This record gives sequence, structure tokens and C-alpha cells, in this order.
Amino acid sequence: MLVRSSLALCFLFFAMQSVAQVTGTVSDESGESLPGVSVVVKGTTVGTTTDATGSYSIQANPNQTLSFSFVGYVAQEVVVGNRNVINVSLSTDAAALDEVVVVGYGTQKKSQLTGAISTVKAQDIKDLPIENTQQALQGRVAGVDVMQAGSKPGTQPRVVIRGRRSPNASSDPLYVLDGIPLAGGIGDINPNDIASMEVLKDASATAIYGARGANGVVLITSRRGSTTGKPTIFYDAYYGISEALNTFEFMNGEQFAAAKREAYRLKNADGTLGDLRPDSEVFTDVELDGIAAGRSTDYVNGLLRQGNRMNHSFGVAGGSEKTKYYMSLNYYKDNGIIYNQDYGRSVLRVNLDHQLSKNISMGMSSFINYSVRNGESFNPLGGAMRENPLGVPYNPDGSLNFLPTEDGLRSNPFSEIVEGANVDRRRTNRMFSGLYAQAQIIDGLTYRLNFGPDFQIDKRDVFQGRFTNARRLAPPRALTDNATRFNYTIENILNYNKNFGGKHDLNITAVQSLQKDNFETNGITVQDIPSETQQFYNFGNAAIIENVRSNLEQWAILSYMGRINYGFNDKYLLTATLRADGASRFGANTKWGYFPGVALAWNLSSEEFMKSVSAVDMAKVRVSYGTIGNQAISPYQTQGLLSKVPYNFGDAAYFGYAPSTIGNPDLRWESSTTFNVGLDFSLFRGRVYGTLEYYDVTTSDLLLSRNLPPSIGFTQVTTNVGATRNNGIEGTFSTVNVDNRNGFKWSTDFQFFKNKEQFVELPNGDDEGNGWFIGQPLSVIYDWEKIGIWQSNEFDEARSYGAEVGEIKIRDVNGDGAYSGADRVIQGSGIPKFSGGITNRFKFNNFDFSFFVYARLGQKIRSNFHTSNNTLFGRYNNIVVDYWTPSNPTNETPRPNQNQEFPVRNSALNIFDGSFVKIRNINFGYRFAPEVANKMGMQSLRLYSSIQQPFIFAPFVSKYNGIDPETDIDASLDGNVTPSAWTATVGINVTF
Repeated sequence: MLVRSSLALCFLFFAMQSVAQVTGTVSDESGESLPGVSVVVKGTTVGTTTDATGSYSIQANPNQTLSFSFVGYVAQEVVVGNRNVINVSLSTDAAALDEVVVVGYGTQKKSQLTGAISTVKAQDIKDLPIENTQQALQGRVAGVDVMQAGSKPGTQPRVVIRGRRSPNASSDPLYVLDGIPLAGGIGDINPNDIASMEVLKDASATAIYGARGANGVVLITSRRGSTTGKPTIFYDAYYGISEALNTFEFMNGEQFAAAKREAYRLKNADGTLGDLRPDSEVFTDVELDGIAAGRSTDYVNGLLRQGNRMNHSFGVAGGSEKTKYYMSLNYYKDNGIIYNQDYGRSVLRVNLDHQLSKNISMGMSSFINYSVRNGESFNPLGGAMRENPLGVPYNPDGSLNFLPTEDGLRSNPFSEIVEGANVDRRRTNRMFSGLYAQAQIIDGLTYRLNFGPDFQIDKRDVFQGRFTNARRLAPPRALTDNATRFNYTIENILNYNKNFGGKHDLNITAVQSLQKDNFETNGITVQDIPSETQQFYNFGNAAIIENVRSNLEQWAILSYMGRINYGFNDKYLLTATLRADGASRFGANTKWGYFPGVALAWNLSSEEFMKSVSAVDMAKVRVSYGTIGNQAISPYQTQGLLSKVPYNFGDAAYFGYAPSTIGNPDLRWESSTTFNVGLDFSLFRGRVYGTLEYYDVTTSDLLLSRNLPPSIGFTQVTTNVGATRNNGIEGTFSTVNVDNRNGFKWSTDFQFFKNKEQFVELPNGDDEGNGWFIGQPLSVIYDWEKIGIWQSNEFDEARSYGAEVGEIKIRDVNGDGAYSGADRVIQGSGIPKFSGGITNRFKFNNFDFSFFVYARLGQKIRSNFHTSNNTLFGRYNNIVVDYWTPSNPTNETPRPNQNQEFPVRNSALNIFDGSFVKIRNINFGYRFAPEVANKMGMQSLRLYSSIQQPFIFAPFVSKYNGIDPETDIDASLDGNVTPSAWTATVGINVTF
């Protein structure tokens, strides 16, 4: 009895201990109560939230831990123990403000930035199974336009920051990898090796790079080791399959025959349309046989396949207090959706940082790349689209019939993909190394030496056999082009940091920089190779040497830069920059350019009058103004150049040299002056945060070719004339929509920009020949405007315009009763009226789901796809269109006509609305709990599946038989582009 009583008392004691009621309040650092704070018993699903007064009540055991979390505050954990009342004070999470952002030649806290800088983090990059680094910027950085047409493996997207400045100069931004400016692009970089990318957009931020930063700067920081001592081994991989996003709608045999009959329709003596001709007068014997047999060959889909891509990244990172290391090996392969198109890349990266002594450190950031690209200029779809579907693609024995019809200019598209018939291969080797040594001279003063050699070897080989459309039974042709580039940068950097009196922060940076580039090319083209198996391996055996070529191009740029950053009490911030650049591309009179920049920022939220505005966590206003230059000419353009010309001396022929261009030693830098005002904000304890910007960029002294009277012996000279302007708004908004105690979180990132690009000055006003117009973008669609098709009841009126019934009817703009070049109008440009992207991320316990939507709206495109494949000639196949006939008086497409290879004024047919909305990526993943991963010998394990570009919503696709309206900013859609594809992938991220 006594034992049972004792056991009962013990049980009651422990029961009372295990069900303790804990109450308390949660407040911020100032003592204000915090409603809505999540209070959870760690390791369980037991939880609650604080009420309007910040109070909570929860049951927990003495040995359990309470976890307190709230958006915008640092989470806190408290062991219950023997307490019944636990009051907690949460501190503001300043991580977002104290986050270190890479700027030119240094870093700054985000709260101290004065320039327009946007950041893409490693996690944003890992969300997308991407081929190249530029794709990670699309729709994720406001003001950055990233465009890529089609899906050909190895294609690099075009990146434009805040519009184009010059019609002739490149609009590509400067890419800087771990502090070293690159001259050879960034397609060789493994995206998994990137820790962050910062995009510098205004003159204050980019002036530090002077002329090279005229089009904006993208700073790429690679991943590095840590001082934890224990190495971390990681493996990331994915595999995916790709298929054409939409199918091409081309005429089948029956539809082609009907269109050809219409193309050969008789005409009456009075010019009106008569009856259809008999088939025997319209079709060849092969075509008649095809019609009788019901033959219809789909060459296009016969050349498409299911593509696939894979990516494997393996690496190790770690270090000690003195040495940090990061090493990775990446293999990427993309087999495209068209035969003979593929791209493979292998990258080895080694990053080392070593502390030699207390004041001296050194390190390196290096990678070695080897890539192979097949089919760079090879695409058999163009021929397949035009091939007559009534032809005979195979011989009776099943072999390919090289000439399926009697048309001697058309060959069998399937012959193009026979192994060895067409070879188009580019092999690239690249070795880049960023070496540095840094010494602390005195407290706050450091010296850093950067040396960045970048060595590239590029070899392109092309072979075209007899049985290809390029040769059409002529002897085989082969060529090889070799290119070698050696570029290096040397920089001496002094940096001084000091805080005075706790309120004055001063940073002074001085830089001397030299960059030199040596680019050498040579090549040979031959014909009549005796054996096709020799391809491009034995040019000495060729009977005909068609061309031998070589070239050397060298340039250098010497720079000096100074920058001062000053902050008072973290409220008032100033940045002043001055850079001097001397470029070898300019003549002695104008070699040097000087580019200043200044920026001011005011941290409003640090003021006393803002302390009472609880909804505002942070507010900062920024204003900047500055000038940057652009060396927008190729080397040697300031000099008069000579060209080789033939001439007769008596009865003999000789070669000599004559001036081909006029030198201009007074050519000077293009200069862009930028005004920028921005607002950085964070609201409701970090639930809403972002940036708004307005910018205005005026570029003057454009480097353009000016026309000259031919009578002087030259037609053009390069001079500084004209000006352009880009102005617009851009914004980035991030929200935490839901973050509750049940483990569910939903966040959204939204970026948008709207840019207006225009000429504001041209030497002779509007230039119709070049398509340049004051007040319009740098490239526009300037053409006739189609208003319909001439109908049968408009016979006389059509004749008065020199047109026929069934032809394109265009607008008579000047009302003179005739069609002429004066009737052309500006119909739009490739500049979108609005562009942006939105990413939604959902997380529920260990599951994560995200989707990314990207849009470009309001731009026009010129589709050369429709030009090439809507001839209605009766000779080539055609896309399915609603064409005019006497019994089908449509206003969409003109009547087929065998007397014209293209419809009259057909350029009016290929102008379309290029707006689109794309579901760029959908990703679903599961991250195993740490204890589960640990049991398998891993630190972390995540499995995921994603689908890229599953849907495109665009009138070009839904209404006009197009595939994908995404194209370059010049609005021209290639008629032979590899179609866009969707890709489904599965992947794994694991660390040990």
C-alpha cells in the first residue's frame, strides 16, 4: 500500500512538471509589445501567437525550449526550466541592412550604399537549372533586359542595362569576376560557382570603371572557402529532357497542291482572274505522282528530336584560420532538339586565400574551361520548311533520295543530318586567374595588387560534303579559323578606412589600372577535298585554296581613379568619384577622358522624427549625378586604313594598296551623363521591402559614320555627331505574405522597369536610310502599313495604285494616290513598354515550391520566319495561312502567285505584336530533415524537380502561327532560328 501511494505521488509530481502553463509577453527593443509573434515548443507542433498586447500562453515541459520568431526580428530560443512566466525582448534583424554588398574595388554595407546597385544571390541562381550566368539576371534585376531567341545550345543571351546608348557601339555591360574585368565574356563560368552578382546601373556606381562601365557593370563574386576547419563536400546534379515548345504548322501535301493551283490560276485578257489550270500544266511528274499517292512528307518534324541536358558539379570547400580553399569541377552537356546541335562544357575552379602573416595575405581565383559546340551556324530547319511535301524523300531500297523533286536547287533536308555530311564545330580553351596580394600598411590603410591574366584559344572547323544543300553534288568544302586572345589586367589599389569620434566614417580608394588585349586570328578555306573522311584535317590535299586570312588586333587602356565615401552618423552619406582613362583606340589629340560622379544619400529612418513611425523600418533617399565614357570604336579607326586592290600595269595585273578610310585623329569619347534618384525602403518589420529608381541618361558625341560625297573618293567618315537619351523608372518589391507557426511561408519578389529610348540629335535630322529618327528608339520598324487585301470589287482602284486584286493593300499615308517610299511609317520597335518578372516562393516544413513568370509587353517584332516561309510562290512549302482566293476574299494574306518569288510589299506582312508572358520556371523540392540526412552520412539533402518554359502566352503564337516572339532588342526574329523548347528536369543537392 505504501509503495503504491509513493508511486502515485511520484507520478503526480512528474505529471505536474510535464504540463506547466507558461505565460509572458514579447516586446521589441524599445519595450513596445509585439503582436503576432510565433511561439513554438521546439521540436513539436505545439505553438501559439502573441495577442494584440504581445501576451501569450502555452503549455511546455521544464526541459523543453520555446522558440520565438517574427518577421524582421532575430529569432530567440529560451529553455523553460522551472519558470511559469517568460518575458522576451526581440531585437531588430539588421542583417538586411548590414548585408555586405560588393561595389567596385571594395564592399559596403547595404545601409551605406549611395548608388543604384541590385543584387542576385546564389539561391536565386540555384533556383534555375541554367546554362549560363546571364540567364539568372532575366526578370530578377530591374532595369536589366536579357534577351535570347530560340534554344540553340551554347547561345549566349544579350544583356542591356537601362537601354542602348549608341546605334553603332556594343550595348554589352562590363563583367568583372572577383575584381578583374573580363574581355572574353562569361559563358565559360559555371553558375554554381557564383556566390552573388551585383549590377551597377547609375553613373555614381559605374564611374569607378570609367569607359569600360559605360553600359553598366556586372560584378560576379565566386564562392570561397571558410575558416570552420572541417571541409564541406558538395554535389549538385540535374538531368532533363527537352522538346520543341510549339509545333510548326506547315502545309501538308494536299494544302500545298491547292496553293500551287491557285498560284498558277489563269488571267483573262482584261486582267481579271480566270479559271484554274489543269493539274498537268501546274505540277511536275513527281508532284503528280505525290498527289495521286496522297504523299505528304513532314521534313520539319523529321529533323526534330527529344533533346536532353545534364549538369554535374562536385566540389569541396573549407579551410583554417590562415587558409581558405574552394575547389569545384563542373560538367554540363546540352543535346539540342535538332540533330547535330549540342554544347558541352567542363570547368575546373580553384579559389585560395592565405594569410601569410598578421598584415599580409594573398590568394587566387582561377578557372580552366574547355567547351565544344556543334552546329553554331548549322540549322537544317530552314531548308526543311521550304521543301516541297510532295517529293520523294526515300528511294525504293530505303536509302535517302538526295533530290526529292525536279527542283535542282532543293535537296533532301534529311541528307543534312547524315553523319559526317555537315560538321560545324567550335572548340574553346580558356584559362583565367585573378591573383592578389594585400598588405595592411598601417591601421586602416591597405595596399592590394591585382593581376588577372586571361588566355583563350578558339578553333572553329566547318566541313560541307557533296550531299548537302550547300554543295549540291559539288566538291566538298572545308574551313578552319583559329583565334588566340591574351588579355591581362594589372591594378594597384590603396584603400583607407577610418572612423572618427564614432560618428564620422571615411573611406578613400585610389586605383591605378592597366589592361591590354592581344587578339590574333588566322584561317583557311579550301574546296575539292579528295576524300570526305579527311574533312578539315588535311588542307594540303585540297585542289582549290579558296581563301587564306589572318589578322592582329591590339588595344590598351590606362586608368587612374579616386573615390571618397563619407558618412555622418550613418545618416548622411556622400560618394565622390573621378576617373581618368587613356585609350589606345583614340588619336593623340583625344586619347584621355575624364569621368566624374557624385552621389548623396539620406537615411531618413535614422532621424528622430521617424522613430515614432513604427510601420517604417528603413527609408533611404539617394541622388546621383555623373558622366561616363564609351570607347565605341574598333582599334585603328582614328587612322586612315589601306585596302588591297587589283590594277593593270601595261598588260599585266598587279595588286596594290589604296586608302579605304579617312582617319580622324580628333575622334573623342562618347560620353553619357546620368541623373538618378532612388528610394530604398523596408516596411512592417521587413514584410515589405524594396527599391524605386528614376534615371535619365543623355549620351552625346556619338561615334557615327557620316556620309560623304562619293566624288572625293570616300563615302563615309567616322565622327562625333548626335545624341541619345534613355529615361525610365524601375522597381524591386519583396514581400513576406505569410509566415506562420505551422511552418508555412509564402514570399514574393517582383521587379519591373519601363525605359524610353530615343535619338535627341542627329547631324542632318531624320535619317531614313539608316532608320534613325529624332524622338524614336535607336532601331525602329519603318515600313508600309498593311490595311487589307485588294478585293475583286476594287479592281480599278487597285490598278490605279499599280496593284492587282489579291495583292497587299497598304495605307496611302500622303494621299497622293500612289504607293511609294513616302508611305512608310514607324510601326514600333523592339523596346518593350513594360518588362518585369515575379517569383513566388512557398515553403511548408521540408517542402518548397516556386514559380517564376517573366514578361515583355508592348514591343513589335519583324519576323523573318514569316518572310522566308510565307512566299506563296508555288515552288516552296508555306506556313498555313488564310490566303486570298476569289472564293475566299480574306484580308489576311495575299493570293498565291507563281510570277513573284515574294508577295509585292511582303515586308508589311512580317510585323507583329511581340508581347509575351512566359512561365519561365516551376520548381518543387523536398529537403530532408537534418537528422535523416545525418543518418545517411550527409549534412543536407534536397531533391527537386523543375520545368523550364512550359508555357508562352503571346498573340504571335496564338494568332499568327509563330513559335516564340522573344528576340533581340533590334526586333528582328531570325527566319531560321532553332525553336524554343521546354525542359523538365530532376535534380539533387547534397553536402557531406
